[in-house]
Amino acid sequence: MALAEICGMSDFDTFRREAPFDNEIAKMSNNFTHNTLLSVPPYSNPAENLAYFSKDESGRDIKIKFDHGTTTLGFMYKGGVVLAVDSRATGGQFIGSQTMKKIVEINDFLLGTLAGGAADCVYWDRVLAKQCRMYELRNRERISVAAASKLMANMVYNYKGMGLSMGMMLAGWDKRGPQLYYVDSEGTRTPGKVFSVGSGSIYAFGVLDSGYKWDLTDEEAYDLGRRSIYHATHRDAYSGGIVRVYHMKPTGWVHIDNNDCMDLHYKYQDEKLQEINKV
Repeated sequence: MALAEICGMSDFDTFRREAPFDNEIAKMSNNFTHNTLLSVPPYSNPAENLAYFSKDESGRDIKIKFDHGTTTLGFMYKGGVVLAVDSRATGGQFIGSQTMKKIVEINDFLLGTLAGGAADCVYWDRVLAKQCRMYELRNRERISVAAASKLMANMVYNYKGMGLSMGMMLAGWDKRGPQLYYVDSEGTRTPGKVFSVGSGSIYAFGVLDSGYKWDLTDEEAYDLGRRSIYHATHRDAYSGGIVRVYHMKPTGWVHIDNNDCMDLHYKYQDEKLQEINKV
């Protein structure tokens, strides 16, 4: 009910016949019209004002600058775009969740990944989904991946230096074929074929660089994504949980599978032992 009150939706008795219907719609949808109302900080640079709250009543330091940890990756190949992510959400050394969904389904032909502040990424992906739907209704065609990534980059650039923490990939299929973009909270927008974002990305890149090629089969691409995320979770304490794999095809995205990192660990261990025994 708290969200309903913020959005002005708790006053159900305001739908009175004598009131103009347009005014009622405007009142009830005000938060969606001005979607930045809930995201604007009360001051220009929140980081400078946090120093006041950095100590408790005894004068001891409080850790408020949490480290962000995650591993996400995406790469293009002849069959489309594969996205693979982990599912661990952390605040410093505290594991907040092992089942965080870090791939957001913006529409049937557009996916976004989350890295950085979970609340920031989820909120702005929801705003982007609304903007993409509005574009589709106005123009009677789907928005291109390039245009969607530009919308996101422009929106977050307005809040540069205000404390946003985001590093996301946008993957989709449009008239130009498969597309993959990287967008972050600094307003950076970069197209590419291979990306990995998060604290475990350096480990994921090690596996990606050794196994990536353009003419991968679908199963080889899925396995490369799983292995890359698994090895990152094995070495990065802030990554782990479930490995989710998605495939962007000409007909839209397909959810391939979810695998627990522990199951993958024993699976790959058995495969390695079998190879050793053969030698």
